[in-house]
Amino acid sequence: MKPITNTILNDTIKHFRFEGNFIRVSSYGSGHINDTFAAWFQQGDHSCRYILQRINTHVFSDPVSLMENVVGVTNFLRRKILANGGNPERETLNLIPAVEGGYYVVDADGGYWRAYRFIEGTVTLQQARSPKDFYESARALGKFQMLLADYPAGTLHETIARFHDTPDRIRQFHEALDADAKGRAASAKQEIGFVKAREKYTGLLTGLLAQKKLPLRVTHNDTKLNNILLDEKTGRGICLIDLDTVMPGLSLYDFGDSIRFGASTAAEDEPDLSKVHFDISLFEAFTKGYLEIAGSVLTPEEIDHLPDGAKMMTLECGTRFLTDYLSGDVYFKTSRENHNLDRCRTQFKLVSEMEQQWNDMKRVVKKYC
Repeated sequence: MKPITNTILNDTIKHFRFEGNFIRVSSYGSGHINDTFAAWFQQGDHSCRYILQRINTHVFSDPVSLMENVVGVTNFLRRKILANGGNPERETLNLIPAVEGGYYVVDADGGYWRAYRFIEGTVTLQQARSPKDFYESARALGKFQMLLADYPAGTLHETIARFHDTPDRIRQFHEALDADAKGRAASAKQEIGFVKAREKYTGLLTGLLAQKKLPLRVTHNDTKLNNILLDEKTGRGICLIDLDTVMPGLSLYDFGDSIRFGASTAAEDEPDLSKVHFDISLFEAFTKGYLEIAGSVLTPEEIDHLPDGAKMMTLECGTRFLTDYLSGDVYFKTSRENHNLDRCRTQFKLVSEMEQQWNDMKRVVKKYC
């Protein structure tokens, strides 16, 4: 993608129906995929800001389909929130229309842009400050899935094909292992053996979906804690952001990815594995909040397999890190030697501890269902 010039940026701003007089624009956030800016406008005696983003078309090769998903889901959420007496300006993302119609703008360099109203008075967290933070994020995810329970998931586009198809991730792992392009397999024997020992398990959720024992739902597919807005004053969960990976999937993917990221006691690239643990108290806090909201729309089969969602997403992510390590670090950005191998090891440590606490995880789910 071409660098963004001031000319492109300023011209793009003119093509959205922002309210007020333009003041300034600056880079915003720490995301690694899209190019994100905050644009400030004067509205009478006060100013307001909007989020302006250029979609990364290397990662999302069909931005038109992606935007169809986002428009469909956010409009649906808005109607549901209004019907429930809520505040749709705060409880879901709101796209800004383009001057020429629709909700995206194509710049002179072929870049695709969209804009949202900025939801003020909110924060995102890289790690839960307390179990309450995790509980509130769970309620926000539960509400997202509860409100979208009757959305026709099959009408959504796949923005990244086979994103959470765990058996396909295993296939990619074997391809990378067979090629061993950088001669790294010898240094990852233990991790390779870890994946192989659980290979049969990896088809569990996709198999249940194929047998129609698990329903296809609208899923976010990237439910890390930092993709959930919390109210700055009350700490309550407000809404989910970063909707680029919204597509058809399993509720267990979203629940599981939240646990993978949030119920760990350390960062996902922590090199000291003695600091990495699966925190069953955080698992309980999240499960409680999630089922309080989403429990009414989930099937008994979905609820029963919540621990599998946590284990599967963690195993899948660790396998992806290992695959990238074997391939020469071609997908995930790295900043040190063996960075992807460190990431892989943290995930596999979490999987091991989940397996050790499996009965406790099952008891937690039963307690709140």
